[in-house]
Amino acid sequence: MLWVLLLLVSWAVAGVACTRLCLAAVRAAAVHDVGTAGEGERDLTLYETAFLSGGPRRVADVTLVAMARQRRLLLARTGWATVVDPLGRDDMERSVIGVIGPEGQSPIAPVRAAAATTDAVRGLADRLERAGLAMPDGAATTIVDGIRRVRFAALAVAGLGAAALLLPAASYLPRHLVALWFALPLTLTLSCLVIARIELPPYALWASPAGRRLLGPLPRAGARVTAAGDDRTYLTSVAVHGIRAVGEPDLRAAFAHREHREHHRGHAPEHRPGDASGRHRAGDDPGSDSGCGGAREH
Repeated sequence: MLWVLLLLVSWAVAGVACTRLCLAAVRAAAVHDVGTAGEGERDLTLYETAFLSGGPRRVADVTLVAMARQRRLLLARTGWATVVDPLGRDDMERSVIGVIGPEGQSPIAPVRAAAATTDAVRGLADRLERAGLAMPDGAATTIVDGIRRVRFAALAVAGLGAAALLLPAASYLPRHLVALWFALPLTLTLSCLVIARIELPPYALWASPAGRRLLGPLPRAGARVTAAGDDRTYLTSVAVHGIRAVGEPDLRAAFAHREHREHHRGHAPEHRPGDASGRHRAGDDPGSDSGCGGAREH
């Protein structure tokens, strides 16, 4: 009857993980809309669209792509960024230049990671939160942690079920019925993950209900926009969809090297300005499918 104890542990792990995720989702959905009526009518800037769609790293990606398209930053196919014009046009661009150095070079991965934690991005996040458009700091992390716990619970249930089936056949219950009993908590965890996938799109981790209302009415663009399109539409598509929306082969190749250099994360380039920690939430997925378009550029 040892399998019964394993089954009880499985139910406990699955129940606690799913309950925590549901509570986190309910708390996030209950975020008070502090935005004013006028805020609901305003247009989002390019950087605001990027943050609400994908978080701090999406803002860094949009800044890098915008500077590269204007030939003020060279993003090589080998995955290195080189400053061409050391004069940034706004705080975000000046932050990127400060991370690399006025005449410096650096792999794209650490530049992206460091630029996402600068004062400029933190200030943008704070302004959006004060306006009631961004989720409070920590709310998204709680949801992502909850999803990770449910994934771990699913693996734990599967492992406990396998262990129960490998026990000596001293039970009066056939093995296939034991497997069915363990299938119940496994189904609970998998169903919870499916619901979270449907009900919590990527932008829900960053945008508050008011922010989502600003993103929602905007038309969903395609996953990729050609370089021939106007610059504002192009950059808005990148802000919404991430690097997957980049159409130029050279730029896509440059960012493709980013994944191979993720071990540099947390190691700042030579000219990184300080150790600003910024709002740096989990779940910042550059390839998310959340959709909007038409935001005005900064």
